[in-house]
Amino acid sequence: MDKKNRNGKHEKYMRIALELAKKGIGKVSPNPLVGAVIVKENRIISKGYHRVYGKAHAEVYTLEKAGKNAEDAIIYVTLEPCSHYGKTPPCVEKIIKSGIKRCVIGSKDPNPKVSGRGIEILRKNGIEVVENVLKEECDSLNQDFFKYIKTGIPYLFLKCAITLDGKIALSNGISKWITNEKAREKVLYYRNRFMGIMVGINTVIYDNPNLTARIKDGNNPFRLIVDPDLRVTDGYNVIKNNDDEKTVIITSVLNKNSKKCKTLQEKNKVKFIFLEGKHFIISDMLKEIGKLSISSILIEGGEKLISRAFSEEIIDGGEIFIGNKIFGDNASKPFVSGFIKKSINEAIILNNVKYNVYDENVGMEFYMKKYGKK
Repeated sequence: MDKKNRNGKHEKYMRIALELAKKGIGKVSPNPLVGAVIVKENRIISKGYHRVYGKAHAEVYTLEKAGKNAEDAIIYVTLEPCSHYGKTPPCVEKIIKSGIKRCVIGSKDPNPKVSGRGIEILRKNGIEVVENVLKEECDSLNQDFFKYIKTGIPYLFLKCAITLDGKIALSNGISKWITNEKAREKVLYYRNRFMGIMVGINTVIYDNPNLTARIKDGNNPFRLIVDPDLRVTDGYNVIKNNDDEKTVIITSVLNKNSKKCKTLQEKNKVKFIFLEGKHFIISDMLKEIGKLSISSILIEGGEKLISRAFSEEIIDGGEIFIGNKIFGDNASKPFVSGFIKKSINEAIILNNVKYNVYDENVGMEFYMKKYGKK
């Protein structure tokens, strides 16, 4: 801790920047969530966050609000300011020109091509830089961005609702509702938080979901349907309500030249990902989805898709919602199946678990791996 932070002021203002950054959820992907606060003489003179993908970054927006008052001030920013040209000019240039005297940073940019370069440029121009303030919190904010920018592979987050005996649906396929309304509201948050929702074709056939966020001023995700045999028709909601052209069907290359495929593409504006065979490896799907600039995915089921994701050990995090219901029927559909474990020590263990309470329901939130710049 540097001497100028004895009273914890750096943490105080960085926490404000973190809360501001969260306001960009659902609006800035595949860019990161970033918040910024400008402080002068122990008083906040400007604050802001990255609001919309392709528009001004948090630092630029906040500096423009501050104007000439930014001279000799301190800027707190949750992520290292960018130093390269993208859809907008480098943020470090704006900071240098503003007359800022100190830049306090939470996370370092994870991009191997630019990591640390923004900090280096600021220091070369006489600006004091303080790093790693509330680093763990700042890293947690952008796990999806960190993974995608380093690997090109989307971050995979599981959402599943189960009964106390581990079922996701009755034997006849009925699953509404295992959890209460309060828990389902959290699901809508996740649908707005992540860029895409992935489900298997059976979920579409049995539930006919819309797969939309349904949050005020929210952003509907891409709808990723795993359908090897191309069983979907234009009567399902994910097809007929595709005005935003965000429905993507992942199917076998054997269906590529079929009349049905061409009709869905031309009439319904459906996008396609074609893979070899009919038994897809999820890691292969993720590579192709990443090429569409989709940086994060909420995987919602069903049983086969979730089981495959666990067996491939590619789930990055998730929340399992547990309702206060028991089906007690061996024919009911389980949460996962197909694993053969010969000892308890071989069991899949969820890491970094925390529990969320939704009245009489519980959510087990977990993170298998943490991404960030060490």
